[in-house]
Amino acid sequence: MKALASIRWTKPDYDWSQQGINQRLQMAALIALLTMCAFFLLLTLKAFDDNRLTSWQWVFVDARAWLVSLLILPALALAWFGAGLRVPRPYKSTLLFLSAFAVGMLFWNEPEVIVDTSRYFSQAKYLAVYGVAEFFQAWGQEVTAWTDLPLVPFIYGLTFTLFGESRAGIQLATTLFFAGTVTLTYLLGRTLWDETVGFYGGALLLGMPYLLTQVPLMLVDIPTMFFLTLAVYVTWQAITRGTLPLLLLAAVTITLALLAKYSTWLMLSVVPLIVLIQWQHGWRALARRSAVIATGVLVLMGLVLAWKSGVIAEQLNLLVRYQVPGLGRWEETYASTFLFQIHPIVSIAAVCSVIIALRQRDPRYLVIGWMLLLIVLLEIKRIRYTLITFPMLALMAAYALRRIKERRIANYLVLCTVGSAIVIGSLGFSAFLKTTSAVNIQHAGVYLNTTDAETVEVIVLPQTRTSVNPAVSVPILDLFTHKKLIYAHDARINPTPEARMVATSPVRFSWEYTSAPYYASGTRASSKIIAVIASRANQALPAAVAERIKGYRLVRAFTQNEGIFKYTTIVNIYESVSS
Repeated sequence: MKALASIRWTKPDYDWSQQGINQRLQMAALIALLTMCAFFLLLTLKAFDDNRLTSWQWVFVDARAWLVSLLILPALALAWFGAGLRVPRPYKSTLLFLSAFAVGMLFWNEPEVIVDTSRYFSQAKYLAVYGVAEFFQAWGQEVTAWTDLPLVPFIYGLTFTLFGESRAGIQLATTLFFAGTVTLTYLLGRTLWDETVGFYGGALLLGMPYLLTQVPLMLVDIPTMFFLTLAVYVTWQAITRGTLPLLLLAAVTITLALLAKYSTWLMLSVVPLIVLIQWQHGWRALARRSAVIATGVLVLMGLVLAWKSGVIAEQLNLLVRYQVPGLGRWEETYASTFLFQIHPIVSIAAVCSVIIALRQRDPRYLVIGWMLLLIVLLEIKRIRYTLITFPMLALMAAYALRRIKERRIANYLVLCTVGSAIVIGSLGFSAFLKTTSAVNIQHAGVYLNTTDAETVEVIVLPQTRTSVNPAVSVPILDLFTHKKLIYAHDARINPTPEARMVATSPVRFSWEYTSAPYYASGTRASSKIIAVIASRANQALPAAVAERIKGYRLVRAFTQNEGIFKYTTIVNIYESVSS
């Protein structure tokens, strides 16, 4: 609160003549006009957006596009007044953290729209149910790890242990990770260059609508983005200062990033560049400091490899044989990612920053530009794989925007970008996600919490339009309800011919999912309520299921269906007539 109270609207040292005022107003009007034109231009070209989750082709239909366009206008007006605020340096990080957290909370009502959630929930719940020691023992065996590393599921499991098995606790954790990333982006930009680059870089992370929609989801991407940014920032500080505590801390943060997601292994190739860039400290000093960090990482990762070397080897083999070839089949265009899913001002400014850095021959620019260069050179076009580098993209854009001499105009451009992105993300992207069939599981879980049943039996019917294993819906339903779920795997639900093509199927992991033992512990006959998860509202019930629900009546049906995604979840709730 002290930080907020310290913010003042000040009269900067500008040209306050009538001509100066008119010039600034004309520039502001031009920026506002360009912001609106960019939105309408993207609307016109939305057919080129091939994003697999929040394509503008699906998001902006009917009245939603006009609602968003109308609400961008007051955001632009507020941005002009915000551009005149002066935030004292000691409170900038606090303001960014609180703003990022508040923006993240706007998206908390989203459903879990990506089925990968089932993996992370299952691993986290295993820890919460059986304890930390059993989790580490079973990870990669009874706890199916697929290509997931253990750090983030471990954190989610601790969250369940400390705060109870609720989605609210997970969203609190992911939003804290997001706000922490915004703050780290500010600190990294300030350390590499100055206050302006840092503050603009942190703020521009809020100018990425797709990123905002990922904040509340129980996935690994937001925490991984945090750990990667943390590793870069701490490593730079460690190499610069050379103190033993910082060097050891750098080894720890690099190891944490390595244990968050395999994609960080490639991106952490920036660490040698951080060392080389700081040649002014002398090669002997750099060699000693690098040796301490490298030794620390080798020791820590060596312990991990000694613990689960077989599992990690299998995962790496799977990545090489399955994930890497699959990138070409699951890709999205750069135009989709950097123009539609990220505000175009951010991307355009980032491109301009490359030219500026080359002209200035600024070696520090490699710290933020290296990861994006890898993405382009290796043609990584899946946005979920590039998301962890977005803090560096934000700093690239900030690097260019600091060249604008008129500070209030620069502030206004940043705030217009952020304000319009938040409106697009919350009233466009997020509003669309709330119309998907994924919301049925969310609403069904909320409804089940209002019943007096202690246990709920779950029956899943085969998917008719996709090869996804319908059993992955059970853990997602479990995330939204406090009731004890009973689920017995139906052997008749087998992979479709498409899913059997395990070398190419993007949903292969769903068929390698095994139902956790805690779902089998319970008596089906004692369930007063049965939840049936189908793929269509009128899907025919198999004879065995029809027989099972005899004596039960349909009390609620959650049938929202956007008609776009093949994987759909329709939930019917049956209650025992005798209850």
